[in-house]
Amino acid sequence: MLVSHIACSKTNDFWGDAYAEDAEISTRSQPVWVTVPFKVKYTGTFILQGPNPDRCPDAFNVVVDGIGQGTNVGHSTIHFDFYGLPAGDGTFDFLYGDPLPSDAYIVAANGDSLFVTISGRVIDGQLDYHPADVNSYWRDPFEILGGTGRFEGATGSGMSDDYNRDSYPNNSFHNWEGTITMIKGKRN
Repeated sequence: MLVSHIACSKTNDFWGDAYAEDAEISTRSQPVWVTVPFKVKYTGTFILQGPNPDRCPDAFNVVVDGIGQGTNVGHSTIHFDFYGLPAGDGTFDFLYGDPLPSDAYIVAANGDSLFVTISGRVIDGQLDYHPADVNSYWRDPFEILGGTGRFEGATGSGMSDDYNRDSYPNNSFHNWEGTITMIKGKRN
């Protein structure tokens, strides 16, 4: 008979009226974090390549702006502003990012920004699967550092598969794949 009493009680909450209100508030105030695939593809243009003595006098400054699309960012833009140095090992390779200054972000279709960091080595040459006019490439880890709007507090990581080409006005190609952890359904 206890079962029928509970089923026929005036409250719809198993714990009774005293706890129902607290349980609803607690459930609603806790964000749900999800980890989902993150895959983006951008085509960029070199805006600046050269020394910038005001910010980092001993390094080479590279600025690239690009457009493309990806999961969780839709049609979007990407901006890279980083510094690098020759590898110093007899190659034409270029070391970029950490510990040198770098600034990278993606601006999603709705205007929210996703902050990222990447560092590694731009390698002179090409891999077998690259187009014939590729002159350099890099396959380096990236990290997601948060952002604005729906990307506030976001984290994640993955790998780049990027290269530069000779024959295009837009000559910097960026293909990133990994995961992103963010609040489920957060919209601004």
